[in-house]
Amino acid sequence: MNYLLAILLPPLSIFLAGRPILGIITFLIWIPALFLSGGLTHPMFILLAWFIIFEGRNRQT
Repeated sequence: MNYLLAILLPPLSIFLAGRPILGIITFLIWIPALFLSGGLTHPMFILLAWFIIFEGRNRQT
């Protein structure tokens, strides 16, 4: 479910993956990047969120 959330709202997904400070920092960068680039940077944030979710799952096991 968190991977689906990463597609729609990457900062929230990062926050829920157990990295709240990184989620807040990502949110502060994500909002201006969406408007200034017209959404072209959104895939970069999706990949970041997926990497953090994957890393968090591997760290727990």
